[in-house]
Amino acid sequence: MGSISLREYIRWLPGEPEEPTSTVVVTSPKRHFVDIRVLRSDTSTGNAHPGKISVDRLDWAIAGTSSSWPVNHKGQAVVTTRGRWTHWIDSRTKDTDDLADEGDMTTQPDGSTLETGRMLNPDTGKETDYEEVWRDVNPRPMGRHGARCVVLRLEGGRDVRGLVVLAGHYCQGFLRRGNGIAAERWEWAEDGGWARTVAIGEDDALPCSKILDADGLAEGDLVETGAFDEWMVIETLGC
Repeated sequence: MGSISLREYIRWLPGEPEEPTSTVVVTSPKRHFVDIRVLRSDTSTGNAHPGKISVDRLDWAIAGTSSSWPVNHKGQAVVTTRGRWTHWIDSRTKDTDDLADEGDMTTQPDGSTLETGRMLNPDTGKETDYEEVWRDVNPRPMGRHGARCVVLRLEGGRDVRGLVVLAGHYCQGFLRRGNGIAAERWEWAEDGGWARTVAIGEDDALPCSKILDADGLAEGDLVETGAFDEWMVIETLGC
């Protein structure tokens, strides 16, 4: 099934836990994901451009596919899963060949997930052990629709790549065109419908708004944006 993961904090060992970002990962049943992390700051430009923020507030955006498998650590009584996230698009680099990160995932007594591993700390430029705590929520139905998942992909060679993942009440999209970045996050509120809560880059670059309430989408369909890109539907499933 699809999933929505909300990060509660990151800790670069031996430092203290902190959460300087709003980090959400939306994953489809076939394991396509869009991970958007924006620095927390109230700089929205208002109702005329809901959710619009500067690219300077983008901490990291990643899109690709994920996988997981059980691992056994000697003497460990709890079940641990190794996760691997392959980066098809990355806001920090255009060179994503063989780029992936891995972490060990352990369910905590309160239902959250502790991820541990080692990766580059962008503040120091050094490989560092880290901990992240995630809270997963199930995709919810929105409006007249049941809980559904839709994935769109755009590929124009190495210089143009985009992925959109809708899972229930969250939708995220990420596009990289050369050095240009566009990213969006949409959230469904029962009392207000869909709201765009993050928007970076050109407003017409991503097709998120066109699939939120669209009926009858099927794999192989094309969805055009204002930039005249044609995004292909590569996955349509219930969540």
